[in-house]
Amino acid sequence: MLFTIVIFLVVLSVLVFVHELGHFIVARRFGVKAEEFGFGFPPRAWGFYKSVNGQWKQVAGNKAVDDAADTIYSLNWIPLGGFVKIKGELGPSDGSILGEPGEATDDQDSFFTKKIWQRILIISAGVLMNVILAAALLAIGFGIGLPQVLTDNMDPSVTITDRKIQVVDVMPGTPAAAAGVQIGDVILSIQGNQFKQYSDLQAYVNGQLGKPLLYKIQRGNVTLDKEVTPKILAETNKAGIGIGVAETGLVSYPWYEAIWQGAKNAVETIGLIIAAFYTLIKSLILHQGVSGNIAGPVGIAVMTGEVARMGFIYLLQFTALLSLNLAVINFLPFPALDGGRALFLVIEAIKGKPVKRELEAVIHNIGFAVLMLLVLFVTFRDVLGFKAQFIGLWQKIIGG
Repeated sequence: MLFTIVIFLVVLSVLVFVHELGHFIVARRFGVKAEEFGFGFPPRAWGFYKSVNGQWKQVAGNKAVDDAADTIYSLNWIPLGGFVKIKGELGPSDGSILGEPGEATDDQDSFFTKKIWQRILIISAGVLMNVILAAALLAIGFGIGLPQVLTDNMDPSVTITDRKIQVVDVMPGTPAAAAGVQIGDVILSIQGNQFKQYSDLQAYVNGQLGKPLLYKIQRGNVTLDKEVTPKILAETNKAGIGIGVAETGLVSYPWYEAIWQGAKNAVETIGLIIAAFYTLIKSLILHQGVSGNIAGPVGIAVMTGEVARMGFIYLLQFTALLSLNLAVINFLPFPALDGGRALFLVIEAIKGKPVKRELEAVIHNIGFAVLMLLVLFVTFRDVLGFKAQFIGLWQKIIGG
């Protein structure tokens, strides 16, 4: 469990740091001052900056700095991702009413003085960086070899290694579900028989109606034996144990093709994530309930640990997926998220003047509170689902 926590914190830190780096880069590109850019969350442990007289200085602890000519680069005590403090992001420092976009003031290096399209790009840059990170990770993965479902029309330029027959679906109420077979399990053999193609495996099982079969499966680094008896399934009207299987393998491309595949796969995955969110929101509106497969921070942490144990390449692919999920979620037009802040700028462009700062602040605070309540609810459900792991970790801590 401790391994899971460490790996999850490392992955989360990378995703958050890259997100904040996007805001920092684009803000600087448009001449907006980033007052501080740090690794980790405050309080500050140590930092350095260029003073108004051109000298580089250090600052220890969370002391105030009043002679910085540019960004304070800091290392902070809470090692989770990073943060960027952009000048004027909350409006003019004197609390005055915002002027027209781009209006000349003494604070031309402030966020609030920039044109609306520039401010939207600064706000959106974190999301864009998460997409770029995912595409880069997938490109690296496709260069090394990423796990993929194999099809008959694979690109002839690919190299395929580590072929296996893997469970991709387990139907509820079937012999497989009762035996504890899980999605992701690799079928090594059935009654000692090994199969290279899933069609051969299915044909064999179809002929074993009512006979107990010993499945040897691999789950992560563990090999398990599962005895399952095929029966006639209503879905197929044939003998089976109630699983969907596919041939999978590690698929790699030449480096120049891997870059394109990484970008293409990232865009396609974003489409799938958006479709999943649409289905989720539609289900909530129609009062159909929330899927039990939705995971919060605890559930994602547990999945991260499980994926890490499968190997580096699986963790790489999972990190890319998390990065894309973070990008899509963060750009939803909901208060307190980057998408919600961008929506207020769009409203400003339509109205010709900004929404009152006090009203916008209240809306964002309410949105943040709603998000925290949702996170707490999902986390509570996750903790109940992974209660045994937490009890084991606690026993190790007090027993050690």
